[in-house]
Amino acid sequence: MWRMRVLVVEDEPFMAEGIRDGLRLEAIAADIAADGHTAMELLSVNTYDIAVLDRDIPGPSGDEIAEHIVASGTGMPILMLTAADRFDDKASGFGLGADDYLTKPFDLRELVLRLRALDRRRAHARPPVLEIAGLRLDPFRREVHRDGRYVPLTRKQYAVLEVLVAAGGGVISAEELLERAWDVNANPFTNAVRITVSALRKRLGEPWLIATVPGVGYRIDVAAGPEGAGGRRG
Repeated sequence: MWRMRVLVVEDEPFMAEGIRDGLRLEAIAADIAADGHTAMELLSVNTYDIAVLDRDIPGPSGDEIAEHIVASGTGMPILMLTAADRFDDKASGFGLGADDYLTKPFDLRELVLRLRALDRRRAHARPPVLEIAGLRLDPFRREVHRDGRYVPLTRKQYAVLEVLVAAGGGVISAEELLERAWDVNANPFTNAVRITVSALRKRLGEPWLIATVPGVGYRIDVAAGPEGAGGRRG
């Protein structure tokens, strides 16, 4: 199972919506920016795994956004998405710091493959395996084991658990889970987080590993590990 969050900067509404909907079917959350100003704003408040940039957009151009990303030092991969297919156009895009280049028209399946390849390249910067309280989470295989027992999870359950495990026992608010495991278009008043956490808790089994911190959020209860007594259910 693959899960990542990408920013798609594309000013053609039909194409942008098609990309977003297609990526969601592949467990890739996509936020859409139709102009450079919106893209800059989203980059300032959200964390993305990859940026997909159309070079010719209103406001700051895709080239300017690419320069901004490179200057930020985050190491976020950039995939240029544009109708300009001449060699000189591609060369200038790579010169700006792009990691890949896909010309229009394109097959959505190729975009997915390229995004996954970029995600694999940056995977070396991530811990190969996350472990806490008897949980073993493998980000590359998208597999979870508890005390050696394989735990099958849905894509959303895995996404939520990955955020909680990465926090190392720290409290994560429902709002942050909604932002990290869903996307910017998710309804902030939805009960999807509560429902997903409840189902995830049951999948992991007893003693309960996900504790509810009333009025604050959720955390992995490190005391509920192999030698602990269990977390609060809520």
